Amino acid sequence: MVHSDYITAELVAEVEAIARDAGAAIMAIYGRDFSVEEKADKSPLTEADAAAHQLIAGRLAALPLPLPLLSEEDTGHFAGPDTRGRYWLVDPLDGTKEFIKRNGEFTVNIALIEQGRPVLGVVYAPALGLCYSAARGLGASKVDAEGQRRSIRVAEHRAGTPWRIVGSRSHAGEEMPRLLARLGEHELVPMGSSLKLCLVAEGAADAYPRLGPTCLWDTAAAHCVAEQAGGRVVQLDGTPLGYAHPEQPLNPHFLVLGQSEQDWTTLF
Repeated sequence: MVHSDYITAELVAEVEAIARDAGAAIMAIYGRDFSVEEKADKSPLTEADAAAHQLIAGRLAALPLPLPLLSEEDTGHFAGPDTRGRYWLVDPLDGTKEFIKRNGEFTVNIALIEQGRPVLGVVYAPALGLCYSAARGLGASKVDAEGQRRSIRVAEHRAGTPWRIVGSRSHAGEEMPRLLARLGEHELVPMGSSLKLCLVAEGAADAYPRLGPTCLWDTAAAHCVAEQAGGRVVQLDGTPLGYAHPEQPLNPHFLVLGQSEQDWTTLF
């Protein structure tokens, strides 16, 4: 049983403010020349990743309820969840490849995990001015580039109409074309970073099949947004994607689904 009594609108607002400030730090670097390094797994790392991590780590630690932090940019100091299975799960700059390409499709991801489930999530895209947030019991919302906030909800796919399928800009796999052929008529909606899950959450797409590698911090915040908007984030066998084993950071393949009558497990 998940005890989310401490999750309030005020806490969500605080996490939103942290994400926005991290985004401002990222944009200060985005606007000038920056260096790009290569991590051990061959993925890119910029000074913006480090700057955002430092800001987020300091601000989360200063909250009234400090919890363990697992960040993509600091996995070595994470000792595990607290006694209630809680920890912050953060990707300070998701979509570093999009950041390097300067196409704007990168995000700050901050999630709160309790007993393996994301119970609070904020996804901020600083170059686009978009902020998605959600928390268990509080629903999901989107703040647009004009600063207007609205509740969001997944779409219901009508039988006989083309599927709107989100695909990765930088990580196209070999399995996706075979899946889409089995699914039938569709249109592909390309997008980078965790914004792919958010497109399903706000009803701008029907599904996002992820048939390539991701890590826990890539998905958790937007996972919460999609779930609280009425969607599902599941493994290919239909079981929920979970975060109870942070010592194993790689996610299995998964699906982000709005409402439909399609049994996706039959397509694999």
